[in-house]
Amino acid sequence: MTCSNAFVAAKLRRWEKYLDSFRLPEWENIPDFGLYMEQVIDLLKQYLDYLPPELKEEQFITASTINNYVRTKVMPEPVKKRYYREHIAYLIIICTLKQTLSIALIHRIIPTGLQREEVEAVYRSYVRQHTYSAKNFTDMIRLLAAPILEHPERTEIAVDNAEDLITRSAIIGGFSRLLAQKLLLLEESNPEE
Repeated sequence: MTCSNAFVAAKLRRWEKYLDSFRLPEWENIPDFGLYMEQVIDLLKQYLDYLPPELKEEQFITASTINNYVRTKVMPEPVKKRYYREHIAYLIIICTLKQTLSIALIHRIIPTGLQREEVEAVYRSYVRQHTYSAKNFTDMIRLLAAPILEHPERTEIAVDNAEDLITRSAIIGGFSRLLAQKLLLLEESNPEE
């Protein structure tokens, strides 16, 4: 695969601009009047619209997936087949984290059985961390892709072409996933060991 640096730079700038303005919905902006399954799926597609267009063809959330989360008690059951603010908050967290963490580990971040106020606190914290992480990510890409983006400031971590940027991004993603898993698993371990 060979992409010109100009083409990659244009795509990176466009995605950076989009990520700079993208925000998960605030708690009070999530509907709380009871949505049916198809409405929830449509809403999640709107809320999680930061996926590249090439990946949007894949169904990242389906009715059977949501039903499975409910069946396995990863999220609370709907009320008379309707999903409220808490349910949608669970689904936003699950959908954004399932690319890097197993469902069992996600369940540690937001376990079922929480009171509404607890779900709200977890969700608000999660939205804040998601926003900070998007900013951190775009800053890191600016450093990594400085030669591609023709930024004057370059460090030794910078790469010169798209292939190296792909490789570096995949490696960083792997390390990030391992760190998150390790930290979540530390909660079980005995600190004296």
